[in-house]
Amino acid sequence: MHKIAVLICWHSPYSYFPWYFKYFLHSCSFNSSIDFFIFSDIEYRSYLPNNVIIIKKSRQELKTLASKKLGFTVADIESPRKICDFIPAYGLIFEEYIKGYDFWGNSDLDIIYGNLREFITDDILNDNHVISVRHDFLSSFFVLYKNIADINTLFKRSKDYKAVFTTKEFLGFDELNHQRWQITRIGKDWSEIKTDIESFMQLIKKAQQANEIKAHFDFMALEGKPGKIKFEDGSLIYNSKYEVALYHLTWLKRIYQPKRVPEIIPNVYYISPTKMYTKKINKAPL
Repeated sequence: MHKIAVLICWHSPYSYFPWYFKYFLHSCSFNSSIDFFIFSDIEYRSYLPNNVIIIKKSRQELKTLASKKLGFTVADIESPRKICDFIPAYGLIFEEYIKGYDFWGNSDLDIIYGNLREFITDDILNDNHVISVRHDFLSSFFVLYKNIADINTLFKRSKDYKAVFTTKEFLGFDELNHQRWQITRIGKDWSEIKTDIESFMQLIKKAQQANEIKAHFDFMALEGKPGKIKFEDGSLIYNSKYEVALYHLTWLKRIYQPKRVPEIIPNVYYISPTKMYTKKINKAPL
């Protein structure tokens, strides 16, 4: 079985993780063959699954580390979004943490994982350098990369990478320079889209076309507000029919703020377009 490390940087103006963090951790615990490294300046003293490690790192410390690994001084990381521009370089920046792993990945925290190994199989890992959980664009909210030098330094092929890392503005280098809407909304092919910078998705697609790497783009994730989602013992089931690899809470986290999060997340719960809930079991009358 391939060893996988998922790398996450989380920094926010608040001194606590978001409400969905416990759900995220709970879903990580069912993917025990994958290790999750979270780099953050937030203290967390509650329960952590054995495969989740929180490493204390401030934005300044990340800037210092990135500057050292890249060989030039990077911009101040003033916004959480700016960190995303550095995702293509995580394999180099965090190389000490991923030694011994066959693949490294990046992920957002607003994710509920299903059974990842059910979808990202050994056959897929054997045959590919990049695994995206969206079929149409590079899914920066969760992607896996083969842990080899050619992939870990692929970002350097962009003529713009130094400019990206030395400007404070978030440029969407990790995906398509803020232009993925042209794929998802109007159906353009990536090769038809003009961007101000040469982004990481464009580098991967060009390398794939040149047969330099193999990349697997597949529809494994749910986003938006589909509803009818059931989490059951580590599996995510949509509409009682289809199992999915993960659910990205982009919509739900905007509109749903629970009054309290359970101290212990149940092994079975449901996700509607507007909330997360458990079903009450009616006891039979005596």
